[in-house]
Amino acid sequence: MPRRLLPEGGASLRDRLGREIFSRVAGPEGPGNRARIHGTPGPRWFGPERPVRRVHGDAAMFIGGLSALLLQSLHPLAMAAVAGHSGFRGDPWGRLQRTSTFLAVTTYGPAHSAQEACDRVRAVHETVRGTTADGRSYSAADPHLLCWVHIAEVDSFLRAHQRYGAHPLDDEGCDAYVADMARIAMALGVPDPPVNAAELAARLAAYRGELRATKEARGSARFLLLNPPVPVLARLPYGVIAANAVSLLPLWASRALWLPRLPVAEGPCVRPLGTAVTAGIRWAMSPPRDAA
Repeated sequence: MPRRLLPEGGASLRDRLGREIFSRVAGPEGPGNRARIHGTPGPRWFGPERPVRRVHGDAAMFIGGLSALLLQSLHPLAMAAVAGHSGFRGDPWGRLQRTSTFLAVTTYGPAHSAQEACDRVRAVHETVRGTTADGRSYSAADPHLLCWVHIAEVDSFLRAHQRYGAHPLDDEGCDAYVADMARIAMALGVPDPPVNAAELAARLAAYRGELRATKEARGSARFLLLNPPVPVLARLPYGVIAANAVSLLPLWASRALWLPRLPVAEGPCVRPLGTAVTAGIRWAMSPPRDAA
């Protein structure tokens, strides 16, 4: 039967948008990294059937990633390490590109490349240490602090996928995703990460007493949400992503960061827009599908 393809103009628009989004997220070395990650033969940490591949390959990660940064900032020691050492304000796109490359390598790359990526991150963590304004010492290699960063990320990614993903996971899949992420966490130096959704929720609750919004955390939130380094034409979709990232946060977390919330409006207004934007990103970054 003849194949029905997208009209030439539609395909061209998709290609242009897809390349622009990919270049922003993956950086100038993105195409080469993608070829090596997916084209190098050898065993992987995660097979094609694993839920970590479904979650990390979906456009919902754009919302989940931003929400994770906001949630992670509520641990004063984690925020002090970011503020003092990451340079996220001076090079936010570079930080995003390094993070996305790490996630791609550990999720899809050969096992030896995934381990090397984790080893490099651990080496960097060993150099990140200091003292907060109130005299508390911190180290990015501290397993307790690493665990907070890990669980905040896993919870945010999973929440975003379940709300905005094209194919949300069932309960068994959610447990399996947490277990997949535990494999990466252990390679990064977290000795006992949660391995299912119930353990993840319990671990998050256990950190609650340590969390508060510092001046640096609120400043980071303003930078990420109100002054993002994005082109003018991308401000509207980014604003939708930001609003939905905030809506994923626990209410106490958004209040601590002084982020405006109107929960009654999130269901009918905010979430549909988030679904539409993630669907648009998914369309732009997916290869055209032939239809029979």
